[in-house]
Amino acid sequence: MPQVFDRILVTVPDLAVAAAAYSKLLGAPERNDPVAGCATWVLANTAIEVSQRVDGAPAVSGLVLTGDGAGEQAAPLANPLGLDLRTCDGSAMTTLRKAAPERQLRIDHLVLRTADADACIALFGDQLGIRLALDKTVPRWGGRMLFFRGGKMTLEVIDAGADGESRNYFWGIAYQCDDIDSVVADLTGRGVVLSGVREGRKPGTRVATIKSHCLEIPSLLIQQA
Repeated sequence: MPQVFDRILVTVPDLAVAAAAYSKLLGAPERNDPVAGCATWVLANTAIEVSQRVDGAPAVSGLVLTGDGAGEQAAPLANPLGLDLRTCDGSAMTTLRKAAPERQLRIDHLVLRTADADACIALFGDQLGIRLALDKTVPRWGGRMLFFRGGKMTLEVIDAGADGESRNYFWGIAYQCDDIDSVVADLTGRGVVLSGVREGRKPGTRVATIKSHCLEIPSLLIQQA
């Protein structure tokens, strides 16, 4: 049964451009294979795999989960939400992680927008066994919000109700750091554009919006309390 978020899948129209941009934000990738059309960044709690797809804008296209009985190669996981979900045994990322440098960023949460929060509970919680840490409705933050927790990373699901989306899709990424002032200064020195640091929604958190080198994917930098 899947329990850990193995890697986030991102598709882009130009891998070379995307790899150059993400290298400014995250550092050099552990794997960059232009022939296969894929580059991978291994972070402390998951990985980001970027692949080339000539049509369409850059997007978070899917999510790979580790699970008991899964094989080394990621296999599609059929689901009623129509999401690109896959399962694997996690061995490929484990191998890459052994040679990976310690990075200053890790994933805090991945955002999924949905038309059916209850269907997400049935899929991620009941079927896949990922812990539902919180289920609350906050209209000013977008509606009903679910927080699935696994492997020191959170899948944040937002259901805006009747006025919201009529489809299900991965939307944005929040990166976590230990010292946001230091990281903002470092990233700014590399040419990455960020907003000013401000208080986050959760008491004690501090955040900054990443405005460049994020592949046009809504991206946030957060320091937890």
